[in-house]
Amino acid sequence: MSDIVLETALILLGVGMLLAAIRAYIGPSINDRAVASDLIFFAFIGFIALIGLRTNIEALFDIILIATLLGFMAALSMARLGTGGRR
Repeated sequence: MSDIVLETALILLGVGMLLAAIRAYIGPSINDRAVASDLIFFAFIGFIALIGLRTNIEALFDIILIATLLGFMAALSMARLGTGGRR
């Protein structure tokens, strides 16, 4: 992958994380904050994946897999928190 594409993707992920942080700060409900925190987390995982592509460190991809699974479980927990524990 070319360096220009990687740099562009890193910049766009950074902008997305910034916008999600603003949304988490001004979000009126807990659901808005939960979705924004999910977006920040998964953008950070994408950030790590792009850095892994750039540096060719293969151990980062195992870390990304584990972090993604933990992030999915956290997203489920935040969804449950947002509904007040109802199923």
